[in-house]
Amino acid sequence: MGQHLGLVSLVVPDYDQAIAWYCQQLGFELVDDSPQGDDKRWVVVRPQGAQTGLLLAKAKGERQQEAVGNQCGGRVFLFLNTDRFWADYERMKAAGVHFVEAPRDEPYGLVVVFEDAFGNRWDLIQHKD
Repeated sequence: MGQHLGLVSLVVPDYDQAIAWYCQQLGFELVDDSPQGDDKRWVVVRPQGAQTGLLLAKAKGERQQEAVGNQCGGRVFLFLNTDRFWADYERMKAAGVHFVEAPRDEPYGLVVVFEDAFGNRWDLIQHKD
């Protein structure tokens, strides 16, 4: 199989709030939610049918709490690829996802920037063939 990116760690303020947002607003699936002791859990969500997921890591300490929602310094941090841009855009909009701009048709594809519940910026993108 070779290498592939398995998980990306995302610092969040609360496990349950993050699970609810990613599963309800984005439609991700909850892959794992296992207690690890000391108020720590192994929580993995991912887009339906995808290999790569997000490890939702509860912020501990001031430094991690400051990183919540700003893990990439205000730039787009994560890219959600789709092959049904308009259907996903409308579903997400109806679910209350905050889009920071109108969808754009760029040379590389259809794209729109949205923010998750914590302020991280994402691209919803359908690449051109």
